[in-house]
Amino acid sequence: MSVERQVSAHYTPGMLEEKIFTALRSAGKNPEQVSSEDLSLLDNFHIGGRHAIEDLSAFMHLQSGMHLLDVGCGVGGPARYFAERGCEVTGIDLSEEFVQVARSLTRKLKLDAKAHFRQGSALEMPFASGTFDGAYMIHVGMNIQDKAGVFREVARVLKRGARFAIFDIVRTGDAALKFPLPWAASSQTSFVVRVEDYRQSLEAAGLRTEHERGRRPFAVEFIERRNAAIASSGSAPVLGVQLLMGEQAPFMMKNVNEAIMKGNLEPVELVAVAD
Repeated sequence: MSVERQVSAHYTPGMLEEKIFTALRSAGKNPEQVSSEDLSLLDNFHIGGRHAIEDLSAFMHLQSGMHLLDVGCGVGGPARYFAERGCEVTGIDLSEEFVQVARSLTRKLKLDAKAHFRQGSALEMPFASGTFDGAYMIHVGMNIQDKAGVFREVARVLKRGARFAIFDIVRTGDAALKFPLPWAASSQTSFVVRVEDYRQSLEAAGLRTEHERGRRPFAVEFIERRNAAIASSGSAPVLGVQLLMGEQAPFMMKNVNEAIMKGNLEPVELVAVAD
């Protein structure tokens, strides 16, 4: 089985839409009248939650009406965030189930005129050159071995002067990673590298880095706050990311949180410009 098929299988929990609607009802919500706030925990499948997206967007030079590319869109949370703020968004993801759920949830929020989703590989995107006014990739690069390849594709489909924003987890220490992790059950589909590798691959693709910021303190605060909330309530939120990760979710979160707290991993922001 190819790496991309393994990655897609990792993000195909099965019956995901039904699980989400069941969880909504359990939380006292009506799936037919769902809001972005109702989906906030599920939609932000990354360190830092919605605050991380808000912080990253400050460096993206966004304007209403821009057409953005979401690389590895998952169930569409960030795409809906940007659509609600006046952008048009096209997302692409390996997982057919994630794409179907992204479409369904986007229709529920009446954002389907602004956010669209396609199944496919970020290494061979079905878009014409110079299509997009901007692009972003959030917690996706850890699954992509050929980062130079995906960055070349992003550079191809961006207009000149457009920005490409990344929020990924990178290596900051040499200790062996413990699996499972949220993005991989084993090392076979985990391709976490140092931020220097991102910079070099971006430059090779013709993308000039203009912003870089390590976010370990922000991540540590987020982890501590979330752990305290879970300890206080006695359980994880019904609509949390465990719906996407399944029964291994507690072990995945424990392993990634420990790696960040010990300084072996760190979430990093990067923004590059297509020259």
